[in-house]
Amino acid sequence: MARTTKPASHGSAASRVAAASDAAVDASRDGIPAHLHDERIEVITALLGNPALEPEHVSILLERKDLPAAVLDSIAKKKVWSAHAAVRRKLAAHPHTPRRIATRLLRELYLLDLIQLTLQPAVAADLRRLAEELILARIGQLPLGQKRMVARRGSARVSGALLADANLGVVSLALDNPFLTESQILKTLARVSLPAENVAAIARHRKWSSHITVRLALVRHPRAPLERILAFLPELTLGDIEDLFCLAQLPSNLRQYLQHELARRSRAPSAAQSPADS
Repeated sequence: MARTTKPASHGSAASRVAAASDAAVDASRDGIPAHLHDERIEVITALLGNPALEPEHVSILLERKDLPAAVLDSIAKKKVWSAHAAVRRKLAAHPHTPRRIATRLLRELYLLDLIQLTLQPAVAADLRRLAEELILARIGQLPLGQKRMVARRGSARVSGALLADANLGVVSLALDNPFLTESQILKTLARVSLPAENVAAIARHRKWSSHITVRLALVRHPRAPLERILAFLPELTLGDIEDLFCLAQLPSNLRQYLQHELARRSRAPSAAQSPADS
């Protein structure tokens, strides 16, 4: 009897899938949402053939991370869907979208969509990097308002690039960006051609000027404001000051201050141990 029940069971399952697929492809616009979360891919594939399926429905469908590449490929081929901004954004960010499709869609995204994509950890690293490169390629042509938005909301790499911007208001917003990292600050300060105004903005920033590695980078920078450098010296370790004193490209006036600081500490051994030394 077991041999007769199995075919009946399989036939019943296949018929249920077929019936659900027919219902999905024939569903009205208002009835489509009931099929968007069906776990059977055959049903979803059939749903894509429903003439009443609209971009809003597809956008909801793309929230599902279990969609296979074949389904995503079919969605991308339908111009009426992929022309919709939300569909393009979600399709580009979906973990199963074929890379050739995701790469093409990235180049069609709006600026804000690109920014949002760069901040999604679930998106593949190479796609996030490409999105950052696309943003950076547009920065030179952006109006000031959009550039300020990018400085305020961009990723660490994007906001770091804006630290060299000619507009100090943009630089200030980039310095306050919560995604900005110390490594991006140090990368920016490694540029000896960085304008003095931009160096000064970093040197006077409450958060970043308190980092010891940033202070050391500022002391080494030829365009750093002297009054800020002198304020940093008492909090540097003796070893840091000795290393700085040995730098060949150090300005002569700064070298004199460093020599004075070394002499001061040698005269007061008890004071030579700063908090940073201990």
